[in-house]
Amino acid sequence: MNIIIGIIILAASFLFAMLGLGGGMVYVPVLNWAGYDLVTVALPLGLLLNGLNTSLALIQFNKKKLVDWKGGIFMALSALVASPIGAITSKYVNQSDLKLIFAVAVLFAAIRMMMQANKKEPEHKSELKKRIIIGIIVGLSIGFLGGLLGIGGGFVFAPVLMALGYKTKEAAATTAFIVTFSSFSGYLGHVADGDMNWPLTIILVIAVIIGSQFGARFMSQKAKPKMVKKIYAAVLIIIAIKFSWGAITNIIS
Repeated sequence: MNIIIGIIILAASFLFAMLGLGGGMVYVPVLNWAGYDLVTVALPLGLLLNGLNTSLALIQFNKKKLVDWKGGIFMALSALVASPIGAITSKYVNQSDLKLIFAVAVLFAAIRMMMQANKKEPEHKSELKKRIIIGIIVGLSIGFLGGLLGIGGGFVFAPVLMALGYKTKEAAATTAFIVTFSSFSGYLGHVADGDMNWPLTIILVIAVIIGSQFGARFMSQKAKPKMVKKIYAAVLIIIAIKFSWGAITNIIS
């Protein structure tokens, strides 16, 4: 069973590293489906693999000088600060309504990205000051919302970065940088309750190392912006459907 999980994780790591995402939205459900406890195994290990995937992908992205370290750091730190506040607030808020609103926003981002897939890549990014200000605002809001809903929110950063004039590959690379912060901070929050299954962990870490390097290399060297945007849009649509279904199910029950 561990080998089968490893193959699934390797494939997911390839895809999500290519998009600058960690893949936690796949890792955690797969581990839970395989019979591992959600709180003590699936969540901590999923977050660890999530951060590992993006941090390793950064090696390839950095070689190609695709990461905007200056612009990305403010968004990353803002999300890091706001996420715990959202988590504390979550018990006072009706999450079903928020999830429906969030699903609509994600679906809008997917449609917008699909419409822009055939457009020419931008020549220039917005000025650094504007990137920093918007980065802080987006980092705080998405970080708070992510903590509130129990999600990473990394899939929202790339569309925002593209709207700021980032080329597709630059947006994915900088998103990987931002997501690395939130993933490892989330892992540290769960690790005290975790129960490390070392044989499983070793297999999955190897799978992520392989998947992340091939995914990031494919993105930086061979992937076409049009294809990446369409894949991103498809992932966003799946996320929107997942959130809508979860919210509607909660309302009905």
